[in-house]
Amino acid sequence: MACAAARSPADQDRFICIYPAYLNNKKTIAEGRRIPISKAVENPTATEIQDVCSAVGLNVFLEKNKMYSREWNRDLQYRGRVRVQLKQEDGSLCLVQFPSHYTLSLTSCS
Repeated sequence: MACAAARSPADQDRFICIYPAYLNNKKTIAEGRRIPISKAVENPTATEIQDVCSAVGLNVFLEKNKMYSREWNRDLQYRGRVRVQLKQEDGSLCLVQFPSHYTLSLTSCS
């Protein structure tokens, strides 16, 4: 296995993951919500998250069959995660307004 420092930030396995539970206002922090409830939305889907990130100009791809480990409900509407590229090949940010996972999550819900 290669060292994480040796891999390029542009490799798809280095993209950050966003699960719908991170942004769901119906979830508690213990259930996986990662942003303030005032910024969260009701039952977001991975497709909606992908659409928002694409509209902003980020390189994204959807993994439909992935599930968040804390999600107890296995219905299709709760499946999926979005992989988002924050850094380019040289390590610089793709978009300066999104330096981290947290800022991207807050903006996706606004």
